[in-house]
Amino acid sequence: MKKNGIVIAAQGPVVDIKFPSLKDMPGLYEMVRVKSFDGTEIYMEVAEHQDNNVARCVALSSTFNLKRNSEAEAIGSMLKVPVGDGLFGRILNVSGNAIDGKGPIKADKFRVIEKSVPKAHLNPSRLIGVKPHILETGIKIVDLLFPLVEGSRMGLIGGAGLGKTVLMLELIHNVITNHKGVCVFAGVGERIREGNELYFEFEKQKMLDKIMFTFGQMNEPPSAKFGSAFTGVALAEDLQESHGNVLFFIDNVYRYIQAGSEISALLGRVPSETGYQPTLASEVSDFQERIRSKESGSITAIETVYVPADDLTDPAVVAIFGYLNAIMVLSREKSQLKLHPAIDPLLSSCGNLDPSVVGRDHFNIAQEVIKVFTKYKELKKIVPVVGIEELSKTDRILYDRAKKLENFLTQPFTVAETYTVKKGKYVSVRDTLDGCDKIMGGKVDSIPEDKFYMIGDLKEAMEPDSSVGLRPPSE
Repeated sequence: MKKNGIVIAAQGPVVDIKFPSLKDMPGLYEMVRVKSFDGTEIYMEVAEHQDNNVARCVALSSTFNLKRNSEAEAIGSMLKVPVGDGLFGRILNVSGNAIDGKGPIKADKFRVIEKSVPKAHLNPSRLIGVKPHILETGIKIVDLLFPLVEGSRMGLIGGAGLGKTVLMLELIHNVITNHKGVCVFAGVGERIREGNELYFEFEKQKMLDKIMFTFGQMNEPPSAKFGSAFTGVALAEDLQESHGNVLFFIDNVYRYIQAGSEISALLGRVPSETGYQPTLASEVSDFQERIRSKESGSITAIETVYVPADDLTDPAVVAIFGYLNAIMVLSREKSQLKLHPAIDPLLSSCGNLDPSVVGRDHFNIAQEVIKVFTKYKELKKIVPVVGIEELSKTDRILYDRAKKLENFLTQPFTVAETYTVKKGKYVSVRDTLDGCDKIMGGKVDSIPEDKFYMIGDLKEAMEPDSSVGLRPPSE
């Protein structure tokens, strides 16, 4: 039976709807449909139950032209989005409607976006006694220090303008191209320009037939940004059941938390001491716990996390840390020195960097690299004061090798060729390990450090009269 009410108040995206009696009240998270003054249908989600049979709802789109006493109809279910292989190459909004100008979505199946964590169906045989499967990314510093394991969650942490999105796009390009998998990309609260560039980049790379998109853009109401994360997870869960292993990319998970904070403030909830919503921890877990392996397959998540004011102790950023298997922190100092990808190996960490996962040789080389960078960080504070000539012979050799290693771990990206005018490089794990081992072993001490900058494998730096990796003269 249809349950009809009337709109009694609207404050931005928050709308109060009064129903005739208590039994007519829709449940929490149930959808309500209202027609605006110009005939546009506005869908809302019930967020709270108020006194006097009033349901406080949050609109998923603009409430412009909504008038008082408009009739509201409770749909009787939570938000459903279309799923299936017909969505590859299409762009959806939070409600599951197409926003790519290619006509309506044709789908036979629909899936409810659940806000609660679904029951896990783990098959122990997939986890016990089975070596984790590593997905090679072709990005040297990622494969060396932050191996991407199937079914894990990886976070790209950094402030504005440090290259989080570009690094994610390169990961999507390399993993999808080389592992022939399927992928869901959820754009949560990011710029419209970025979504536009992303779509046409993948169209140029002929990868649209492997990717589904959902966007809750920066100019949309907070509920659209908040819900688009769950829309993305719902698409990934459906692909998990039908295709097995899925890659799930979200840019940016901080905007999901930020949208939740906006909704909380609009609903009149008292914020926590730091200004975030009082439900911060539960909202993060509601989303992160949906990304899990099942008998049918795994979801491998790569998430970007914006860091406000480059403060890694921000409560929202800390709340996300606990759910990530690998944390790659992007450094503003490295970005200013044009050492891209600007990942700081000493601030970052990875639980997958273990001999039982990557092997003893890989683990030993990675640990030696971290050891060299730790000593290099100490020497960088001393050299500007006393000069490099005052260092001991051992320290001077280590300092030179560390600079070569730092340059070697930079890399031109395929998705950034338009901006860098350098052909993107894909480097295998074996070539990365061999290159690092030779640099630290002193086998390339005679080669200038500039020749290691922005190259692929080590052979490029060893070519005679090669200027491929040289920095521009201005640097």
